[in-house]
Amino acid sequence: MTTSRNVDIYEEITRLRQQGKRAALATIIQIRGSVPSFETAKILVREDGSTLGTVGGGCVENDVWKAARQVMLAEKPKRLLFDLTDTSNLEAGLICGGKVEVFVEPILATPTVYIFGAGHVSKFISKVAVLAGFNSVIIDNRPQYANAERFPEATRIYSESFEAAFEAIHPNEFSYIVIVTRGHQEDQTVLGWAAGTRARYIGMIGSKVKKRTLFRNLREEEGIPQEALDRVQSPMGVEINAILPEEIAVSVVAQMIEYRRSKPGSRSSRAPVRAAAVAAG
Repeated sequence: MTTSRNVDIYEEITRLRQQGKRAALATIIQIRGSVPSFETAKILVREDGSTLGTVGGGCVENDVWKAARQVMLAEKPKRLLFDLTDTSNLEAGLICGGKVEVFVEPILATPTVYIFGAGHVSKFISKVAVLAGFNSVIIDNRPQYANAERFPEATRIYSESFEAAFEAIHPNEFSYIVIVTRGHQEDQTVLGWAAGTRARYIGMIGSKVKKRTLFRNLREEEGIPQEALDRVQSPMGVEINAILPEEIAVSVVAQMIEYRRSKPGSRSSRAPVRAAAVAAG
């Protein structure tokens, strides 16, 4: 699909963000002289290299495409200035004789937190996460808990088996996984799956004793390597002496924000919240 209509580009940006995919948007912000394009012309470059829109074609558009690929990875905007009057461009057949300035900005996906468990702690984590700019997805095998009435802010709710949700969910670097199910066995099942995903953050409620037990089980019974488990924050959250479910939710989302604002792959520097050892409910 290729079109220069801005409304289509904006609709595509919304779709890409909802799907958790990267992109970069390049916009002509200034033209001086004779240039075969117009100010505010745009091109959207998706992470797979495909494009939508145009900023005039030719070698300029090719250079913009290359810059857009760099911008979406670095997550930092860039300004480009093309002088179409210099000798090299004239030799290449570009006789338009003007200058064009292009602004390239990253289009970042809306981060999504997948909350496994629909108890009272999950209820507040979902609300706080949405207020902080995350999409919230609820997963529980109890329809009486995992429903729109209980989680009206959630963008998606899975209320069948956890295994069915595993098949439907494909976490990426914009994904956050929070494990707060009703029991240790279910936590272990979800953790075993989560450790093998690309999620940027994995947090599990519980004590250090629980963590050691589940980690040992996953290593010995399922062969999950320790380095995969080392990604898990458990107990999860930052230390704010939280006690109430609402306070625990704030500590957990604060840690998610810290991961979100740090470089991919870096770990939180804060200590985990001890109060998160309470039962998920």
